[in-house]
Amino acid sequence: MATRTSIQAGPRLDRLPISRFHWRILGLISGGAFLDAFDVYLAGGVIAALKASGFATLGQAATFLSATFLGMLIGAGTAGYLGDRFGRRYSYQFNLALFGFASVAAAFAPSMTFLIVCRFVMGVGLGAELVVAAGTLGEFIPPSHRGRWGSIMGMIIGSGLLVATMIGYVVIPTLGWRYMFAIAGVGALVIWVLRKKMPESPRWLESVGRLDEAETVLSAIEAEVRSEEGTLPPPSTAPSVVLANAPLSKLFAPGMRGRLAAASFTAISINVSVYGFVAWLPTFLVSKGHTMVQSLGFTTLMSFGSIVGSGIAVLIADRFPRRTSLIVTALLILLFGALYPNAVSPIALTVTGFLLVTSIYVLTAIGLFLYVPELFPTAYRLRGTGFAGMCARAASMATPFLTVALFQRFGLEGVLAMVGTVLALMIVSILLLRIETRGASLDEIAQTPEATPETAPLGLVGE
Repeated sequence: MATRTSIQAGPRLDRLPISRFHWRILGLISGGAFLDAFDVYLAGGVIAALKASGFATLGQAATFLSATFLGMLIGAGTAGYLGDRFGRRYSYQFNLALFGFASVAAAFAPSMTFLIVCRFVMGVGLGAELVVAAGTLGEFIPPSHRGRWGSIMGMIIGSGLLVATMIGYVVIPTLGWRYMFAIAGVGALVIWVLRKKMPESPRWLESVGRLDEAETVLSAIEAEVRSEEGTLPPPSTAPSVVLANAPLSKLFAPGMRGRLAAASFTAISINVSVYGFVAWLPTFLVSKGHTMVQSLGFTTLMSFGSIVGSGIAVLIADRFPRRTSLIVTALLILLFGALYPNAVSPIALTVTGFLLVTSIYVLTAIGLFLYVPELFPTAYRLRGTGFAGMCARAASMATPFLTVALFQRFGLEGVLAMVGTVLALMIVSILLLRIETRGASLDEIAQTPEATPETAPLGLVGE
């Protein structure tokens, strides 16, 4: 009797019509990632409040942000290993619990040192959550809808900026910064409980040879969708990919290096754009002579760009090639970044800042939640995405100190020049790679020649 080597998880998932099952998966994954984003973005308002109240110096504020990025670096790498070794479900539950408890502890911080330690632990959970969210959702969504749905998740996560600044505008001046951490922590623990019923990814189960479990989970998904949609269309005849073994060394094989480089530079550019500019908006505005309340008000208006940018990504993700969208958006960021320092009036400042934030979040939605995880085969997806995240976090650790140094010496122009440099590196790496992922199945992307060290799929075997 022949040994079964595949259950065709990819083709069977790809043929499913969109149903309540997909919406539930989107909500459970995006809910936790939204709270992580909320916690990341509350840093801008919290830092301004810490500095204004004398609880922290500007140098301590930079250390606070760098501790976040160090934790996120470790979390991204840990999530990549745990997610590819023990499963997506194990990884996202562990990191969300870690983040939730650390956030609650931060609300009771007696000193800035204690708060920085809590922030580091939160960072581990934050870095892990975003890696798992980006890598997992696409494994459930059909190729024809993957761009739109990944961008919807990006919109939900991106709204964390708007929600954090709006809540911070009300909460920080009246109740204090501690309540911001309490809100994030309690919300994360609620999502953790709801996620306990979320299924494991059948693609991952198949990729590690757990075929009986994969069949059980996939059959349950198909039965649920069938009960709602009726007869299901037949799966494609393309063989599903099964990975015989997945040593970490093959992630760095010659045929994968271009993907790893493009993914890493994309993640780096997004992180430097967000954490080198967006997270520091309140502090920049305070330094320009605005009061804390005024700066939070301006930042709130600009933050609507995170929703608009993600909404634009939803509209264009499945209509235009990923590479074109990323490159054009990067050029727009450079344009609006050049205009922003010259804005003088409150209206010009707000409009230009809004357009800049909008462009940054188009890049975030398409780059971080679609392009990066799409580049890697299933058994390497979280490690590849996690490695790119680790590179981004390493760059982000230095970003707060570079931001302070550049701002003090060259003004806002110096900060925006730093952002422009990493965007240029991203554009070059994408142009050199020449891999387009829009509309293609994850199995097809994994089996393209660029995914292999020679001409055969990298460590991949079919039936």
